[in-house]
Amino acid sequence: MSQHKGKGGKTANPLQKPWTKDAAAKKPANRTQRAASVKAPQANIHAGKPVRAALDNESKVYGENACRVLFTQRPESVIRLYVSQLMAAKFADVMKYLAAAKKAYHIVDGAELEKVAGSGHHGGVVLLVKRKPLQNLATYLQKKDRKQDCLLALDGVGNPHNLGAITRSCAHFGVGGIIMKQPELLQSGAALRTAEGGGEFINGLSCDNLPLALKLCKEAGYTLVTTSSHGGSSLYNSKLPAKVVIVFGEEMFGVSQNVAKSADIALQIPGTGKVESLNVSVAASLILGEWYRQQL
Repeated sequence: MSQHKGKGGKTANPLQKPWTKDAAAKKPANRTQRAASVKAPQANIHAGKPVRAALDNESKVYGENACRVLFTQRPESVIRLYVSQLMAAKFADVMKYLAAAKKAYHIVDGAELEKVAGSGHHGGVVLLVKRKPLQNLATYLQKKDRKQDCLLALDGVGNPHNLGAITRSCAHFGVGGIIMKQPELLQSGAALRTAEGGGEFINGLSCDNLPLALKLCKEAGYTLVTTSSHGGSSLYNSKLPAKVVIVFGEEMFGVSQNVAKSADIALQIPGTGKVESLNVSVAASLILGEWYRQQL
């Protein structure tokens, strides 16, 4: 193993209340001190809160495209690089940058990368990075001059691979943000890898009360669109306004009744009926694509 070592605000949210489970926000894996031996940091009884705060502000990103786009967009957020010998040449510029900034990088084998990433799908590279700061919906809506904007709202969607695929489509079609109760889930390693770099262009917009959040969106001039496999107007016969918030629910149960009742437009994606519904990320991609097409 070869390695280089160096020295190693949150806006108040009127929608945010303590979430039902304190453990809902995922904490990233402990930072490693040596690539050859990944160990949890020693507890510091005199500085427990700062250590916890630092760890909560960090995440691990893996996969070539996710890491490359992140470094291109915000290189200053990179804390440490772990890379395989095979991928080292592709990330030579990252290593050069980290060396100049007196930050660490490690060239390690696949087994070590799997330990660091916590996943076998690391693609030969892992970045330890500072998380993007979270934004709340109320702050986002304070900007009044958006004449065209699409927001997504997720009602019970939490699978990281679905979140990543949705994020990728959102970045492709120019979505302004994703409204959800736990926006930090968008910054998990699995979600960011699946998003293939799209996570750098999409912000999670936090809210604790989805019906209230959607009410605020409507008051700000957004049309509320819901989706269902059981009813509603055909996507391809519907006029989608320039300012919309589109709600997607968990696949088995869909959007909640309270949300469905407040919809201005209810959409259905037409098909053969041979399967009950589409995967939520596929449905999101189709609807976002149609919204984008209509705005051209």
